[in-house]
Amino acid sequence: ESLHQEAIGAKIDVSLATVYNTLNQFKAAGLLREVAFEGDRTFFDTNTSNHFHYYIEETDSLVDIGTSEIEVLGLPPLPAGTEIDRVDIIVRLRRAIR
Repeated sequence: ESLHQEAIGAKIDVSLATVYNTLNQFKAAGLLREVAFEGDRTFFDTNTSNHFHYYIEETDSLVDIGTSEIEVLGLPPLPAGTEIDRVDIIVRLRRAIR
């Protein structure tokens, strides 16, 4: 939606559906990674490598966290016939109250 607003602000006549369709085509081609957040909220990330995120509430933005900076322990046994594709971790941040 923010990309659509930028396009409208730049006087580019494009529908929101076209923006989403294009982003989904980029995702299918491996050019973007979709980060689902809070139900139907979605971020599209140009960093397609395996990594995690901080979410900063005040700026409504994601910041990358490298995989070497978090250790995932204690996952339960996987259902038969499945394997882990990736693990998504989003750490929500807010301004510290003092």
